[in-house]
Amino acid sequence: MNLLVKNVTIADPQSKFNSQQCDVRVENGKITNIGKLSADKNETVFDAQGAFLTPGFFDLNCAAGDPGFETKEDLDTLTQTAKAGGFTGLALLPQTNPVVQSKSQVEYIVNKAKNNLVDVLPVGAISQNREAKELAELFDMQQAGAVAFSDGDKALQDDGFMSRALQYAKGFDALLMVYPENKSIAGKSQINESKNSVLLGMKGLPALAEEMHIARDIFLAGYNETKIHISNISTAGAVALIRKAKKDGVQVSCDVTAHHLVFTEELLTDFDSNYKVKPPLRGKADVKALIAGLKDGTVDAITSQHRPEEIEFKNVEFEIAHYGIVALQTVLPLLLKAGLDIALIAEKLAINPRKLLNLTVPVIEEGASANFAVFNASEKWLYNAASNYSKSANSPLLGSELTGKVKLVCNNDQYWES
Repeated sequence: MNLLVKNVTIADPQSKFNSQQCDVRVENGKITNIGKLSADKNETVFDAQGAFLTPGFFDLNCAAGDPGFETKEDLDTLTQTAKAGGFTGLALLPQTNPVVQSKSQVEYIVNKAKNNLVDVLPVGAISQNREAKELAELFDMQQAGAVAFSDGDKALQDDGFMSRALQYAKGFDALLMVYPENKSIAGKSQINESKNSVLLGMKGLPALAEEMHIARDIFLAGYNETKIHISNISTAGAVALIRKAKKDGVQVSCDVTAHHLVFTEELLTDFDSNYKVKPPLRGKADVKALIAGLKDGTVDAITSQHRPEEIEFKNVEFEIAHYGIVALQTVLPLLLKAGLDIALIAEKLAINPRKLLNLTVPVIEEGASANFAVFNASEKWLYNAASNYSKSANSPLLGSELTGKVKLVCNNDQYWES
């Protein structure tokens, strides 16, 4: 593959070309030249005037349906959707049927996703069948290619089990990514606990349920002197807890979803189940705290929390609807709507996620592997059935005009152009 990207502004804090408008030449999967370049005969020229070029985005928290729920999303539609969102790497959660909890199941994902532009990296389950009773085959899964371990959207309730899991993972430097929710407090709540939940007559999920669980995991990580990653935080209190823990030297990291940086609980007044997510949408003060946490380094990464669902599980009454949004294509527009600058987006969406998993971080420099996304931050586009690459359509943004369009992605000696 020979490609010349013309007139693009590089947005990579790691690169000496950061903030410069350059031309970027790619030959056989490598960036060979950066500067003011003339096109050669045998290369494809892409004029990126007005666009930015960042390292390819990487998602720490997405789900598909393979194996078992391919009607929601298979690996082919997942990677097509990822490319359209600027993602060149995905950490794929194990919440499938069967659960990805053994060496052979990890190898299934690794082999099925081979030779793709998008790197699909399996996350193995922490516990057998995600029941938090017995540890899964963590070490064997890591040897087979699992990059981290998680029980997905199921929080680990048993304190002793959580402590043992941390101790075991420490032995081979594995990362546990945990969802924070104290189930005894959360109960069967559907939305954020607030005046809004009272107004809507629905049981509210208090911030306390998330924050108590995070406090427990911080204590356990400190006690066992090991690392832990908190997935999908959503409250101002969570940000404060993690900020203090980091100052105290606890090896804790965390991420936030793109939709929790924009959407708030007020959007639920029409009971649109496409806004039903877990954790629930919170208040404006929480959104403000999450963005502040991103800017001061408390929040390490941004995720899509891509959760495809068939229409029969979303186009129903709010209380029985499944949680989740198809989100890979809409992460960039939401981050731009939240007011994040391009450098911060590159750091939280491309660089830090890979650092957390000890993966090679793409750098925009001569001689480096070509792994990047090109996007126009001001271009408007219509997100509808024709432009949606996912098998599922559970997004409140479908039918909307969005700002921020991915134009080109490149990785593994392949490129995709919108």
